[in-house]
Amino acid sequence: MSEIDELRATVDQLVGRVRALEDQVEIMQLVAQYGPSVDSGRGEATAALWTEDGSFDAVPFYEMRGRDDIAAMVHGPGHQRLITNGCGHVLTVPHIVVDGDEATGRSYALNIRWDAEADRFWVARVSANTWRWVRTPQGWRIADRVNAALDGTAEHREMLAPPAGTMA
Repeated sequence: MSEIDELRATVDQLVGRVRALEDQVEIMQLVAQYGPSVDSGRGEATAALWTEDGSFDAVPFYEMRGRDDIAAMVHGPGHQRLITNGCGHVLTVPHIVVDGDEATGRSYALNIRWDAEADRFWVARVSANTWRWVRTPQGWRIADRVNAALDGTAEHREMLAPPAGTMA
């Protein structure tokens, strides 16, 4: 192999590695936007994190299909009551497996609420999340998210299990 061929091979390898890193960072940034957008009450901004036909299941409360359902949840009385009383949706960094233009992952989410009488915050919910993201012309978007409370239910715990063939 000539020096030029070796250089081309190295550049090709680096291009692939940089793209993989960019994908990971873009997906993490997408997930990081959820809490601030939903806690600021911005339904359209929250919904825009999903594909047009994306789904979001907040087990057992909501099954949302499409951006309109997601925006309606944010603007709905239940969610508005949460944020006006003091609430934060805090998501952990997800474990991400990218496969071309699709990616899957898992993470935790915490719902932290303000208790004015006790002058403190408390964790109201800790949940498992599974994700499916897709690359779109506008960048990575959420295609599917399932959020289920870690309330001892075996299926909810299983959502956190490493995918077969990947590092934990």
